[in-house]
Amino acid sequence: MAPKCAVSSSRSVSQPRFIQHKKEAFWFYRFLSIVYDHVINPGHWTEDMRDDALEPANLCQHGLKVVDVGGGTGFTTLGIVKHVDSQNITLLDQSPHQLEKARQKEALKGVTLIEGDAEDLPFPTDTFDRYVSAGSIEYWPDPQRGIKEAYRVLKPGGVACLIGPVHPTFWLSRFFADMWMLFPKEEEYIEWFQRAGFDNVELKRIGPSWYRGVRRHGLIMGCSVTGVKRASGDSPLQLGPKAEDVEKPVNPFTFIFRFIIGTVCASYYVLVPIYMWIKDQVVPKGLPL
Repeated sequence: MAPKCAVSSSRSVSQPRFIQHKKEAFWFYRFLSIVYDHVINPGHWTEDMRDDALEPANLCQHGLKVVDVGGGTGFTTLGIVKHVDSQNITLLDQSPHQLEKARQKEALKGVTLIEGDAEDLPFPTDTFDRYVSAGSIEYWPDPQRGIKEAYRVLKPGGVACLIGPVHPTFWLSRFFADMWMLFPKEEEYIEWFQRAGFDNVELKRIGPSWYRGVRRHGLIMGCSVTGVKRASGDSPLQLGPKAEDVEKPVNPFTFIFRFIIGTVCASYYVLVPIYMWIKDQVVPKGLPL
């Protein structure tokens, strides 16, 4: 499906979203990396969902040159190596702790692992055939800049595939989502891709089987958005300075406050899939949840 894009409804990066900052996200994953594959993936990012989300990326040839941006522990990369030779894949993440988990996976031997910033990719223009990013955009202070970078590093005709959250409509889930990190609306994804210069922008909804299509609570992995780079060179979109300067000193009390509140809000989204799974077991099939 490809919802028609309306006027931008992007929310200001100054809104709470306590973990939508690179420094807080770095430390958040310092601890989450320990249990990520065992706690987060079973409830929010299953192998079936991953394969379904990657299908529009058209990973059809072993020789494709692919970058997985914000690849973390390499869970999404494991889906990519099913189709592409590992030596042609680069996994980039800002967290050395997440990358260390990826480095320990036998199936990812041969994949190039790099520390880097999704909003300032350390690659030349027109480098990759495919750009993949799953579960990363929610931490980007400036998502439009990250998608602009996706356009830049792709070769002409290359495909970007970005997989991320969807904004909740249920009031309590929306409150915790907006306090935790960025949960974009579907039309925001479409607009960001189009503004960056992508053609053939499409959005595909994904989700765990037990959600039965319910999206009012939002989903940490809720859609897969793809676009095709139309021409060689950088994106035609011009942007100002970065929204966040990671070199700028941070008040330690402010940092600790943001980190603690953000982590509390994140815990709500550990409980949501448990609640939905139980409800799926109790409510008769065919009836709405």
